[in-house]
Order: sequence, then C-alpha cells, then structure tokens
Amino acid sequence: MLHSLYRGLTYIGGPAVRLYLDRRRAAGKEDPLRGGERLGHAVRPRPAGPLVWVHAASVGEANSVLVLIDRILALTPDATVLLTTGTVTSAALMAHRLPARAIHQYVPVDLPDAVGRFLDHWRPDLVLWIESEIWPNLLAGVRRRGIPAALVNARMSARSFARWRYAPGLVRGLLATFRVVLAQTEGDAERLRALGAAGVACVGNLKFSAEPPPADPAHLAALREACEERPVWLFASSHPGEDAVAAEVHAALTARLPDLLTIVAPRHPHRGPDIAALMQARGLSAARRAEGALPQAGHAVYVADTMGELGLLYRLAPVVCMGGSFIPHGGQNPVEPAQLGCAVVYGPHMWNFAEITHQLEATGGAVAVADPEALRATVARLLTDGEARAAVVTGARRVTEHNRRVVDRALDALAPLLAQAGVKAAA
Repeated sequence: MLHSLYRGLTYIGGPAVRLYLDRRRAAGKEDPLRGGERLGHAVRPRPAGPLVWVHAASVGEANSVLVLIDRILALTPDATVLLTTGTVTSAALMAHRLPARAIHQYVPVDLPDAVGRFLDHWRPDLVLWIESEIWPNLLAGVRRRGIPAALVNARMSARSFARWRYAPGLVRGLLATFRVVLAQTEGDAERLRALGAAGVACVGNLKFSAEPPPADPAHLAALREACEERPVWLFASSHPGEDAVAAEVHAALTARLPDLLTIVAPRHPHRGPDIAALMQARGLSAARRAEGALPQAGHAVYVADTMGELGLLYRLAPVVCMGGSFIPHGGQNPVEPAQLGCAVVYGPHMWNFAEITHQLEATGGAVAVADPEALRATVARLLTDGEARAAVVTGARRVTEHNRRVVDRALDALAPLLAQAGVKAAA
C-alpha cells in the first residue's frame, strides 16, 4: 500500500523533481554535462559480458567499496562493474580511482520512468547496494526483474530502526529485494533481521579493508618542505560550525607552540573562501590550496580546499581531528588516518562510526573528546608528547590490521550470487 502510494506520488511529482535538479545544477551540486544520467539516459553502451551494478551514495561509501570492486574484476576477465553515486564530488574522485573495466554513472532519481530507462539499458546481472541508502522505485525495479541483489556493508542505526518500525510492511518489502545482507556490526544485523531482512550475516566494515587514500609524491614533498619543522595538525572534513573550533584551538595553542600550523580541509571544498575569511577575521593569516598556495612561515592556517587530497594531508599531519564530530552530523571516517599512522581525535558525535570508534578506543587507538576545550588540551599533548602520540598510533594499527580481511569474508558470502551472475574465478 505505502509503496503504491509512493510510486503514484513520484509519477505525479516528476516535474517538481526536475525543477529540483535544475536548482541543484545552478548551485553546482549537479553535473551540467551529465544531467541526463540522473533521468536514466545513458550516453555509453552496455558492455558485453557479466555486469555488476554497485550503488554507493557518496564519497565515503564509494571509497570503501573500491577494494571489493577490484576483487570482483579480478575474478573474471570479461566482467564489468557499473558504479553509481549521487554527488559531483564522488564522480570526480571515481574518475581517477576506478580501475579498468569499471564505469561510473550518476544514479537515476527515483522516478519510475528514470528507473525503467536505467535498468532497461544496463541490464545488470547482480546488484550490490552499499550501506543504507534506500530508494523504493529502484529497489522495486530490481525486484520485478528478478535481478540477484545484496545489501553490503549494511548499517541500520537505532534511530533509523525506530523510524522504520512505523512502516513495517514497506521496509519488509524493500529488504526483500536482497538475498544477502552483510552487516557492519552485530547490532546492525539484529536490527535488520527484526525488520524482516533475510540472509543476514555480520562480516565487519569494508572501510577497514579499503586501501588508504593515495597521495602525489611530488605534492607531498613540496608540502613537507614548506612546513619545514613546524608542528602541524589537521582538522579533516570539517563542516560549517567546526572551522571556528579549529581557529579557537590554534589561537589557544600559539603561546605554547608559536610555529603551529593548523590545516583545515573542509568536507565540501567550495567553502574554502568562507573559511579563509573566517580565519582572517579572527586575526589568523590563511592560505588556500585551491589558489595554488603553499603554507608560508607567516601563515597560521592552511585551508586545503581541494578535492581528493586527504591522503596527502594524512601523510603530512601527525595529529588529525575528524570533522562532523563537533556538530550533530555523525562524524567522518577515522579509519583512513588511522591506517596512515596519524593520532586520531574526534568529538562527541561519531554515531555513524560507532563500532569503529568503539574498537579504536578499546585499544587506545583514538582519543574521544567532549568539547573544544578538551580538543585543545589533547592536540597540545599529542603534538608535544611523542610517546603519547606513538601509543595512539600503535593502538590504531592493532585495530586496522585485525580487520583487514573483511573484504575476504564479504566475497565468501557473495560467492553464490557472483557465480549466478557469471562472475567467478576461472577454473
């Protein structure tokens, strides 16, 4: 009943959705050259052979699934992976990181006509849906066509679980699309089973198996030379409201660390000019990477407002604070800096990575702080106490190494579906 109502509303609401896409395009949130993909219009033919469609909402999900894509393509030389995401940022990153025989397309909006065009053109042999983004018309189209599907790296927070329980018939029908559900944690698995999912298993979080983000060696060398012997810390993937926290920390620490360099890498690079203006208004000289600048001796803050360079910054900064954790956003991925030997710090709002942070904190592999004042003290301690910093790095390494085989467990669980789709190891 609810899905029929939703489908009817999306038929009626087509013009409003198109207007919404136009407004997003004007705001730079849609690709002006590939807008047709959002309505299901493909501009390239479907390759011959088995095609596995992987849907990942945005940057974090797409990065986490790259290792799985590599492994799937290694199984069969004539297989292709179609990766869909919904953001301009993720598309730009995947243009550089996707392997051969992997194609990126924007996911179609959840209008019946757009969904039908997309599925009729690509005719996937297997669908792998990453994490928790649910689009009823897309999933119904997959189900009607009888395409094998799995929900991979699945999350179901207690908050989402409580909401879905008000629509048990709808969520049960949506989850029925998936023959296999691979949960990140046992808690996620239990909640998904309670909502009616079948074939549920907990294999762990794919983010642990993902390769660390890359870095250009020449750019890294130039940054290291520019920073010389200065103490450096990074506020990674900051959100509005958190840039001021970074400024406060810097101002509080300069008496003790007069050469301190604070790097702020916004989650959305277009905010770079606003962040630089905020720093200047607080009396902190700032340089912007998007303008081609390197940090000079007189710069207090370096705004890293470019795309796809967190791997560079993690290799530069020994102490990293995760953004999205000092506002009620849910945090950003702490695994990547932990893999690269950073001492990781974050605020109180890390619920999107609750199991990861639990594991890191259990080994002393990350430091949780309650507020900006505690952040100031922690950053100062980790920058000036090499033994304390090394202890955090060692604890994190224990966690990341212990979880490296998550992708192997995921592939084992997906093997029957991959074989059905024609993707299997050569004899």
